[in-house]
Amino acid sequence: MDRTQRPWYSQGIVTSIRRVRYFIFLRDVLILTVSAFGGPQAHLTLLLKMMVEKRRYLSEKDLMELHALCQILPGPSSTQTNTAIGYRIGGPKLAFLTLLVWMLPAVTLMTTAAVIFSNIQEKELSLEFTRFIQPMAVGFVFYAAYTLSVKVVNTQAGILIMVVATVVSFLIRKPYIYPLLLLLAGVATAIKYRSHPRQQKEKLNIRWGNLTIWITILITAAIIGGITQSLPVRIFENFYRNGSLIFGGGQVLIPLLYTEFVDFKAYLTSEEFLTGYALVQAIPGPVFSFSAFIGSLAMRSYGIIGEIIGALVASLGIFLPGTFLIFFMVRFWDGLKKYRVIKASLEGIVAASSGMVIAAALLLLEPLSLSLLNIGVVIGTALLLQFTKIPAPVIILSGLLLGIVF
Repeated sequence: MDRTQRPWYSQGIVTSIRRVRYFIFLRDVLILTVSAFGGPQAHLTLLLKMMVEKRRYLSEKDLMELHALCQILPGPSSTQTNTAIGYRIGGPKLAFLTLLVWMLPAVTLMTTAAVIFSNIQEKELSLEFTRFIQPMAVGFVFYAAYTLSVKVVNTQAGILIMVVATVVSFLIRKPYIYPLLLLLAGVATAIKYRSHPRQQKEKLNIRWGNLTIWITILITAAIIGGITQSLPVRIFENFYRNGSLIFGGGQVLIPLLYTEFVDFKAYLTSEEFLTGYALVQAIPGPVFSFSAFIGSLAMRSYGIIGEIIGALVASLGIFLPGTFLIFFMVRFWDGLKKYRVIKASLEGIVAASSGMVIAAALLLLEPLSLSLLNIGVVIGTALLLQFTKIPAPVIILSGLLLGIVF
């Protein structure tokens, strides 16, 4: 008996079971996001335990392939992996609900932190208690730069590209330089595609709907923002564009956002940026929720409602591109990954991303006064992350307590 021949009550039972399964899945995602400290690497471990070992929503091989796909797409890799699992289980509707459940707690916390931070500034209260977490944030970025480069850059060509990307992105502090570097780096290593083993190719069945939506929103937001000069629209467009260009996760987010929103547009100061980046290390969930902090402070002159709107449009802008792209790619990824040119280009893209993170660490170091105390905190934070198992939130909270005490 096919689906159309089932009795009405049988179809109702199937629908009810499916809804219960979806509810359990969303509950699992919520449990993950409120316990997901430590960035994408730690998130993957949690996904393996919850989605594979405990619930068996998919196999370990399927999860690792999805994670690999998200690593090569622009956008937040942990978020994309979660939404891709939701897409496989229940299609686009469940995937979008997965995105909301995954991002909402962290975005809410960072928005609240920005509103409190802005309120403290408005009342001209001292922010001296944040003095330690600003150099700590730089230490986090140096640690990210080190670990990323060690893990993924392991060829002479990759090292050369990483060095060039570091120097160029440090010297030319313009938003356009990042996508240009990624494009050139990908082309530079794509020419070595013959060194990769040939695989039997399959005909690609490409559906262009989600890619069309991604491009349409990108162009429309840019046009409307340019015509109206509306700050919320421009913030959305800025973050949407950056979310469409960030390869490598939250670490690579930092140089792009710092260059655009601190150096180029001066929406917030370097001290405010560093404080927000340190705070996002202390909360669970995606690092991309840092965008809510920036968006909120960018609209502080509009009052608390403006701050909330700024956080909302920034969060939507940074998370949506990666979601549309993973929806687009997941349908034909199995065939695409067999093309040698695609595999070869990833070497250059990843190396350039590593170089950008190194440049970001140097950029963030500039505004700090190079006192022995600040240098010691930067180095000490990086060493704690490298050689101890002290969780990042504990390090940040310790820095806040030290600032309050001293």
